Amino acid sequence: MASHRKWSPTGTRIAGIRTPALATAALTSVALLSQTANAAPSADSKPSVEEVEKKVDDLYHQAEAATEKYNATREKTAQQRKRVDSLLDDVAQRTEKLNTAREELGSFAAAQYRTGAAAPDTATLLLADNPQDYFDQTQLMDRLTSRQKVAVDDYITEQAATTKKRAEASQSLQTLTTTQSALKTSKADVQRKLAAARDLLSKLTAEEKARLAAIEKKQQEAADRKAAELAQQQAAAEKKAQEAAAQQQTTSGTTGTSGTSGTSGSSTTDSSYTAKADKALAFARTQIGKPYVWGATGPGSYDCSGLTQAAWKAAGVDLPRTTWDQVNVGTTVPLSDIKPGDLVFFYDDISHVGLYIGNGMMIHAPKPGAYVREESIFYGGESIIHSVVRPA
Repeated sequence: MASHRKWSPTGTRIAGIRTPALATAALTSVALLSQTANAAPSADSKPSVEEVEKKVDDLYHQAEAATEKYNATREKTAQQRKRVDSLLDDVAQRTEKLNTAREELGSFAAAQYRTGAAAPDTATLLLADNPQDYFDQTQLMDRLTSRQKVAVDDYITEQAATTKKRAEASQSLQTLTTTQSALKTSKADVQRKLAAARDLLSKLTAEEKARLAAIEKKQQEAADRKAAELAQQQAAAEKKAQEAAAQQQTTSGTTGTSGTSGTSGSSTTDSSYTAKADKALAFARTQIGKPYVWGATGPGSYDCSGLTQAAWKAAGVDLPRTTWDQVNVGTTVPLSDIKPGDLVFFYDDISHVGLYIGNGMMIHAPKPGAYVREESIFYGGESIIHSVVRPA
């Protein structure tokens, strides 16, 4: 049976008055808004060349940060794999010793059975999976010879040590699995960022690519001017220091006192650093033109921290693998005191590094699609320079 409901008129009421016209107008507005929302985007919604450049730069920056995370995870994975291999080797050796000890116990038990010299409980002790547990429940140790006691003690010791090492190996294998999973995640993250950047660039027209090149050229010219300014400032400071040193030497000669004893230590330190830096720079210069490849440490390609690590290794200085660790090696110096060989770190997340060569310039592996090259340390503006580190 159909339900009996009181019919109510359609439309809305304001102060008790029906207003169908207002309802109709509201529905019409909703329909128009819906059509507008579903309409195809206009040509004006396409990002400008400047927006594309900023987005691509951001993606490359994010990719480089993800690369450093990948580098750190890969290094951790390698270390964990070595630990697992070492533990498994140790377990294998201990298992062999354990088997030898158990065989010796078995030989004692067999000999006693043949001669009838042992009580059944003694043989049970010698053949037990855990002789210590069996001994704790009985008082059989006084029945064993001194050699048998040593064999039992050795077996118990090896059994405990082997069990412990097996547990360590199992835990290390779990940790290795976790780091390998993190490594895959980091790798996928890098690949996604780079794919997004390539996709943005592929959608540019020939005219837009030309405009983008012009923007980049303008930015490079500004960076080169900043580098020249830094070189001039350093040259002026060096000249002033030399004049002050000459004046001090003249004054010392006039008064008959020596003023060199306080500077000899500093001079020796500077000379030692310069010699090492020269070797690092010589290596870096021979890498110019090689492609940037994320996660690469040479010799055919490099990422940014892979290049600086290899350069300073050529000078006999071992640097950590990632920018995050390299920034903590050596001494932090002000930008005004930067010297050839120093490491220049960029961005708040310290995701990029270059090797300073002088005159405001550096050698670095810039980004995917680019090659190792010389470039102003102001390539992205002074604001992105995080710090300067003297690594030796």
